[in-house]
Amino acid sequence: MHAHVLSRDQDRRLEELASAALAFRRWTPIIVSWGTHLAGVLEAGGRLLTCGNGGSAAEAQHLSAELVGRFEDERRPFAAIPLHADTSSVTAIGNDYGAEQVFARQVRAHGRPGDVLVCFSTSGNSPNVVAAARQGRRSGLTVWALTGPGPNSLAAAAHQAITVDAPRTSTVQEIHLAALHLLCGQVDQSIQDER
Repeated sequence: MHAHVLSRDQDRRLEELASAALAFRRWTPIIVSWGTHLAGVLEAGGRLLTCGNGGSAAEAQHLSAELVGRFEDERRPFAAIPLHADTSSVTAIGNDYGAEQVFARQVRAHGRPGDVLVCFSTSGNSPNVVAAARQGRRSGLTVWALTGPGPNSLAAAAHQAITVDAPRTSTVQEIHLAALHLLCGQVDQSIQDER
């Protein structure tokens, strides 16, 4: 039987991920704060909007799915809308108003004062995600961002941002996945604490 060994690059990726995960611990008070706030919004009938491009769109949709379905604990479904997932709206808005407006226009349509918008961007500089954050603030939503290294445009446009200082886009995305799972866990914990 031939032994398989990770390449030096693959091993380095794991070391970078472990280092980034340990460094992420400094953001846990923000995750707790966000999860507690989001639980209150959702329990009161508010909604979560999420957005991102590419891998960040997958992260945004993953967060929404955990709340509409369930994370680990059984609970009622919550209103969570991944803005990129409505392909007819995305393509129509992109065609009629330009790519920069594909999320902002939907934030205007679906967002209500007091709702929460979570924006994902590994660069922190995606024009359509930054435009969504700015529209969210104008519309009275609470706007949070998960980005790669800061400072960046999205972090500046949001009310609060978690910036992941990692050298690779893939590592930033892996930490964003951990962050959204921690956020969902805190939402569930906050709901249990209120009962």
